[in-house]
Amino acid sequence: MEIGTREIELIVREVLAGLDKKSPAPSVNLSRSDNGVFDRVEDAIEAAYNAQRDWINHYKVEDRRRIIEAIRTVAGKHAQSLAAMVQEETGMGRVEDKLQKHLAVIERTPGVECLTTEAISGDGGLMIEEYAPFGVIGAITPSTNPTETIINNTISMIAGGNSVVFNVHPGAKRCCAHCLKLLHQAIVESGGPANLITMQREPDMEAVNIMTADPRIRLMVGTGGMGMVNALLRSGKKTIGAGAGNPPVIVDDTADIKLAAREIYRGASFDNNILCLAEKEVFVMEQAADELIFQLQQEGAFLLQKDQVQEILKLAMIEKNGIYEVNKKWVGKDAALFLNAIGIHCDKNVRLLICETDRNHPFVMVEQLMPVLPIVRLNTFEECMESAKAAESGNRHTASMFSKNVENMTRFAKEIETTIFTKNGATLRGVGIGGEGHTTMTIAGPTGEGLTCAKSFTRRRRCMLAEGGLRIV
Repeated sequence: MEIGTREIELIVREVLAGLDKKSPAPSVNLSRSDNGVFDRVEDAIEAAYNAQRDWINHYKVEDRRRIIEAIRTVAGKHAQSLAAMVQEETGMGRVEDKLQKHLAVIERTPGVECLTTEAISGDGGLMIEEYAPFGVIGAITPSTNPTETIINNTISMIAGGNSVVFNVHPGAKRCCAHCLKLLHQAIVESGGPANLITMQREPDMEAVNIMTADPRIRLMVGTGGMGMVNALLRSGKKTIGAGAGNPPVIVDDTADIKLAAREIYRGASFDNNILCLAEKEVFVMEQAADELIFQLQQEGAFLLQKDQVQEILKLAMIEKNGIYEVNKKWVGKDAALFLNAIGIHCDKNVRLLICETDRNHPFVMVEQLMPVLPIVRLNTFEECMESAKAAESGNRHTASMFSKNVENMTRFAKEIETTIFTKNGATLRGVGIGGEGHTTMTIAGPTGEGLTCAKSFTRRRRCMLAEGGLRIV
């Protein structure tokens, strides 16, 4: 579904008008909660700590299930306006794709159903293992998937019996505050404790330092870049980290090229490629290269010429002493804006730029988060595999392959060691968007939890009843 600029403006204007009406007066006591939003992170932590004690001591698992359903209902009702608000505030991505992401996390984030008790009965007694909460979780969220991550983390974390203190990206603070207030209201109005989810109104790094130092926060969860994840790991606090990716795609000489083009185009163009699991570079065997490029153009991709590639590179990357870094001003921008900036006027509906490069080009080796997809021709599958491993840089995030050769796909999957590996499909399918399995915005490759769910944010606890107790056989 395409949404026009005028429609987006009207949606955002309506939401912002509502926010202005609800904004607290300057004289409000700083320790008071504005639907979970606090001026001081210390107050947000204190409130979340008290709420979690109430949550675990006075609410049943069935209450968690009921309140999570209320969250899904409210988030679903506001999914369209949240998608528009995120795009307006961050300037990244496409509203119609953000709507799909919101609906995916709302509908496909597991709740309490994945917290299954395990039991073993024998001559020595009865043993049960259950999933207990950590307590208060500190969650750092990105600007690329801000409200989607809040919805996803909220469902997963409170399902596990936890409360959450969010520290959101400053570039998405307003939409995140609005989203958190909506979810907070849903929790309270359905009978849950106030301040089960909280955040600081003006997020900053000092708040992160306070969170990592506070003994009441038992777990930190970081969704974003590796710099942030590494900082959390160095804090000494138990950390679940979802870091960067640079997902490679291999297309070998046995692949269904039309299928490959359709799926690569879908994934690489989705939300202007800001998802960390989206296809970032393609390594194609020489025999299939011309047909792949042709079919990508048939899907709607714009093929850049060599001189145009250099012009786009100057926009997308900043070079310092031979080292390239992403120009954040261009992250998540529409493909048409790139073309307009270099003097090419095109249909605004162009969603993806493609270009041929060598295997060491900055577009290949640096994660861009832009709708610019480099394609590298190579002679053998072995060359494709080694080049893909080099580009992925050991992030162990996501990779994909198009092939009818099971042996090749198996070899690449074993060699690349990514958390998500898709075969003959867009990487979006790996998080349940058009595929099977649950959805998450926190893909914890660096710390090993993988595609997180409620179980990821719990501690395993064992209870043992000895001497054959409760056995009936």
